[in-house]
Amino acid sequence: MKQYNAIKTKYPDALLLFRVGDFYETFGEDAVKTASILGIILTKRGAGSDSETELAGFPHHSLNTYLPKLVKAGERVAICDQLEDPKLTKNIVKRGVTELITPGVAFNDEVLVSKANNFLCSVYFDKTHIGISFLDISTGEFLTSQGNAEYIDKLLQNFNPSEVLVSKQKRSMFTETFGKDFHVFYMEDWVYQADYAYETLIKHFKTKSLKGFGIEALYEGIIASGSILHYLFETQHNKIQHINSISRIAEDDYVWMDKFTIRNLELYNSTNNHAVTLLQVIDKTISPMGGRLLKRWLALPLKHLNKIKQRHEVVDFLTKDKTTLQKIQHHIKHIGDLERLISKVATAKVNPRE
Repeated sequence: MKQYNAIKTKYPDALLLFRVGDFYETFGEDAVKTASILGIILTKRGAGSDSETELAGFPHHSLNTYLPKLVKAGERVAICDQLEDPKLTKNIVKRGVTELITPGVAFNDEVLVSKANNFLCSVYFDKTHIGISFLDISTGEFLTSQGNAEYIDKLLQNFNPSEVLVSKQKRSMFTETFGKDFHVFYMEDWVYQADYAYETLIKHFKTKSLKGFGIEALYEGIIASGSILHYLFETQHNKIQHINSISRIAEDDYVWMDKFTIRNLELYNSTNNHAVTLLQVIDKTISPMGGRLLKRWLALPLKHLNKIKQRHEVVDFLTKDKTTLQKIQHHIKHIGDLERLISKVATAKVNPRE
């Protein structure tokens, strides 16, 4: 257990799936949580001895079955694999964490919802403004903004992130301002430093400044964005070349709805059982990309008349020209989810079938 304890110390906030032969095993409190979430048997290791501890495990080939259940329960999961062939060593097999999966950082199709983004969010509190950033690592979308607490709350409600990063020192401030409805992970305060965040971003994008992205003036937004990239590196996600741009969320371009409006209109969620949401009624999209875009449009209604008219003109053209519409639909049906496939290629997680 010495090797397990040494690795677990590095990942105290995650469930550690420790590869032992053909099984992934969990121990102690991790085992109790894992058994409860997965509904598997909780046993004891070293029963009756001083080193007795709880144990729960499952076959390694069942990882794709059990991993989504752990992540959907809001758990961070560290996968510890054998880094060498046990047959080729006489000593203890070398092991190490090869991936850390969290609610906001996932590629597994069983974790992701095909027609919904899976946003990782970071919030930075400053004296005058609050910075915020959203990243969907499965599609490469990277967005940032800043403003007062009311505006940031509306962004959180509309983007509905799967995980939110906050400085440990701002733990109580985040809860008091935005409530307890989010999966929150608290990071060290030094990560939220302006110089560090700026350097992290320009190093990733291989640019000399952020002016070309239109976010140079977003002091708080830049800090929030830099902390997200730092988190990806910390969770062993280093192949992120598909994240090749960052955009500013234009506050003046959209109608911003608060959480009460979103809830009462039942746009895409409902508190009532068997209720039909507005999104379910209008979603006739035939691709995951189209489904995500429609949900974004529903969450962020346009405010400017010219842009609304442009969208209506496209709809009007396609409803009148059925031949062109059918051709486009035919092609869209066969291209698959390009956004997520490209991300899987970039991160070396694509399989032969895809």
